[in-house]
Amino acid sequence: MTTPPKKRYALVGTGGRSYFFYSAIATTYSSTSCIVGFCDTNQTRLNYALSRLTSLGHPPVPLYLASDYDRLITETKPDEVIVTTVDRTHHIYIIRALQLGCNVVSEKPMTIDAPRCQAIFDAVNETKRNVRVTFNYRYAPHNTKIYELLHSGAIGEVTSVHFEWLLNTSHGADYFRRWHRDKRNSGGLLVHKSTHHFDLVNFWLKTRPLSVYAQADLKFYGKENAERRGVTKFYDRVRGNEEGNAKDDPFALDCRKVETLKSLYLDAEHEDGYFRDQSVFGDGISIEDTMNLLVRYKNGAVMTYSLTAYAPWEGLRVNFNGTKGRIEMEVVENSYVNSGGDQSLEGCLERSTILLRPLFEPPGEVEIGEAKGAHGGGDNVLLQDLFGEPVSDEYMRAASHVDGAASILTGIAANRSIATGQVVFVDDILKVPDN
Repeated sequence: MTTPPKKRYALVGTGGRSYFFYSAIATTYSSTSCIVGFCDTNQTRLNYALSRLTSLGHPPVPLYLASDYDRLITETKPDEVIVTTVDRTHHIYIIRALQLGCNVVSEKPMTIDAPRCQAIFDAVNETKRNVRVTFNYRYAPHNTKIYELLHSGAIGEVTSVHFEWLLNTSHGADYFRRWHRDKRNSGGLLVHKSTHHFDLVNFWLKTRPLSVYAQADLKFYGKENAERRGVTKFYDRVRGNEEGNAKDDPFALDCRKVETLKSLYLDAEHEDGYFRDQSVFGDGISIEDTMNLLVRYKNGAVMTYSLTAYAPWEGLRVNFNGTKGRIEMEVVENSYVNSGGDQSLEGCLERSTILLRPLFEPPGEVEIGEAKGAHGGGDNVLLQDLFGEPVSDEYMRAASHVDGAASILTGIAANRSIATGQVVFVDDILKVPDN
């Protein structure tokens, strides 16, 4: 039997998240997949990515600056392009890859606003190519178990959901050091981070958001909040202030102490002026850290949602009320800083519990399958689905561009509601197909 050729992947955006994809291809999935080229706006970061790739036993690949993105595709002839750039540029690379004949694997969020989203839809329709959005949390065993319970009818028709996600003062704070702190780059946490959570609800309930009302503010991070708490020592970034005002700040991130952070960012900042170690209590933060939503879905269910980015622990609580009972889930995840340690441990579980409370019957704890690896055990299962031998998935967890749009539209509608103080109907922003 002839061995099928390896699927060829090019990758654009060689920052912290990219290693998740190319390290898997170079090691676990080297028999089915290969990297054919890297692309980035920063040559130093490209060089470092190449050194990491070859250290994993993968052959060297050509490197291209972003201005030569078309050449990356025409010269290396990938089957698919993996997009892990800054969120606001996802659409540029997605659309051009589609136009040049490639399918796309996009890191979440697919993009950050409705016009960019519509442009991706138009490109998919014109080219008949595919966009896959990597919602790893769909694959976590506890989230799959929730899907099983809901679709078995364990609590009947779901009428309401209460979803609380907590980001702690390590992981949560990190969004306020990085490019995410500027809403023009990320759409804010309701788009960048909550896309995971809104996608889970869409996936669990097999529905789409109808309307959104939201309130949010910057309550903890930022200079004004720190001043109100009596802080008097400030700095713009850690570099140059290691022995000054940053010395005793528990939120300070010294990139010199972590080889990956130093090589990806400190050593590369002379090319693009991007500072990875900004103070979370500095000026220039335009995203919120305290967010609350009321979402009505097309199937009639309603969700109350809360995201806090300065909690003392990391994880979630989600409760489902139905016509036959209630499900309660609590998940506690390990804390991390992006690229600040072993990526395979980012967001791995400390514990997870699911409690089923049927009406008129005693409650019982639900057994959950073993979860190994990052993001609640979802990362390894996602990577198998992306790069391994094709297998059928009874849960249909692979997410398309339509799923990517449906998740971010809750956050986009929330941003509009925050700005206007009004309920926002999602179809007034962009219509996406129902399930």
